[in-house]
Amino acid sequence: MSPIADNLSGTGENRCLDFILGLSSTAPTTPIKVALVTAAGSDTAAGTEVTGGSYARQTLSVAAAASGATSNSADLVFAGMPAATVVGVEVWDSAGSPVRLWYGPLTDPRTVLAGDELQILAGELDFTLS
Repeated sequence: MSPIADNLSGTGENRCLDFILGLSSTAPTTPIKVALVTAAGSDTAAGTEVTGGSYARQTLSVAAAASGATSNSADLVFAGMPAATVVGVEVWDSAGSPVRLWYGPLTDPRTVLAGDELQILAGELDFTLS
């Protein structure tokens, strides 16, 4: 559904480098959340997040990475959506001022009607570093 390979935000890239090189403790504040966007973000700017209905960011669960890749290990269910066309996802931590860590487009945008449910099934949200 959505490979978000190499789409770490600038902040995410810096935190990864700092961690790997032992410069500081840069672990994100958990739980990690997945947001849906109606306009895509970029490396430096967040996209336009869905608002309305009963929409809420969903908690991300992932398996341990292997060969530089992992994916969501549980379904992500966004219930009670507002009418919208969802074009991508963003991954945020849960700090007091949340930090956007990752972003990416959906393979195919999804149009939902008010009250619909949007699901990203386990294994459909792929994360890779290369």
